[in-house]
Amino acid sequence: MEKEIQDKINQANPVGKVKWVELDKVEANDYNPNIVCSHELKLLAISILHDGYTQAVVTIYDKERDKYVIVDGYHRYFVMKTNKDVKALTEGYLPIVVLDKDINDRMASTIRHNRARGKHTITGMSQLVYDMVKNGWDDMKICNELGLEPDELLRLKHITGVAVLFKDKEYNKSYEEAYQIKERLKKQ
Repeated sequence: MEKEIQDKINQANPVGKVKWVELDKVEANDYNPNIVCSHELKLLAISILHDGYTQAVVTIYDKERDKYVIVDGYHRYFVMKTNKDVKALTEGYLPIVVLDKDINDRMASTIRHNRARGKHTITGMSQLVYDMVKNGWDDMKICNELGLEPDELLRLKHITGVAVLFKDKEYNKSYEEAYQIKERLKKQ
């Protein structure tokens, strides 16, 4: 591959800009609903010890706090933080890439990464949906960004038990969101 093409690709893709930072400069986000059991964490440690870090941790940079906040890769971070052999492998430096995204886009990125390879807790997903609505995203955007079906989103909203999610929504026996009505009318 020509150097010009490679440079162009590297500039357009975070993976082309991996950097190594001290573990103490990185911290978890407070919204990730993904859970990995101890068996899989042990397997991840073995994988890193055998193969090294094959994926960077995806972060954003919080300038005010001078910290990198994890968008994706918490478990790779956690394994280094809790396993002295893994930490020694890189002398306590974690491979990261940095995105520039607002909070809802970061949450959506986290879910897309997680859903591509794992499971989420219902309660965690429900809280995340609540936060995204509170932060201004409408149902259609949440469904599109998280890969949810409308009925899946509706169930997650019900789980929170918080009526605020449905404020300004007209109720009827066959509840439909505005975007569902638009889609139904297009098909008629």
